[in-house]
Amino acid sequence: MEAHYDVPLVVFSVAMALIACYTALDLAGAVKVASGRGRKWLLLGAIVMGIGIWSMHFIGMLAYKLPIPITHDISMVLVSMGVAIVTSGGTLYIVSRQQLGTLGLLFGGIVMGLGIAAMHYTAMAAMQLQAKARYDPKLVALSIVIAIFA
Repeated sequence: MEAHYDVPLVVFSVAMALIACYTALDLAGAVKVASGRGRKWLLLGAIVMGIGIWSMHFIGMLAYKLPIPITHDISMVLVSMGVAIVTSGGTLYIVSRQQLGTLGLLFGGIVMGLGIAAMHYTAMAAMQLQAKARYDPKLVALSIVIAIFA
């Protein structure tokens, strides 16, 4: 089965993620200086970053053109978005603390990497097509390690 990528969509998906992550990190920076409103900034940052990461992935999936029809289970798509938002919130909470040491930074990276992997595989499970997805456990594990340390 031959497939290809729609390059402009791939570029757009990366641009979306970069803009969303920059915005979310800027909002997370406001958490440290906001008196009493830090949680609102954190929540907004989590939503922006989570949807940005999720949209990059989903647009990237739409950019992958297969010669067969593909639909998506909307409930699983929404679950994958929720995973991205919750994980982003947890990570932003960790990295926006007043005292962020090396362990905190490492823990934030682990949380974000695991969350991105969970979002990715949940979104992949949402795909409905006339083909069977097969996953090599070693490659799945490697992809999770890369997500954590990239």
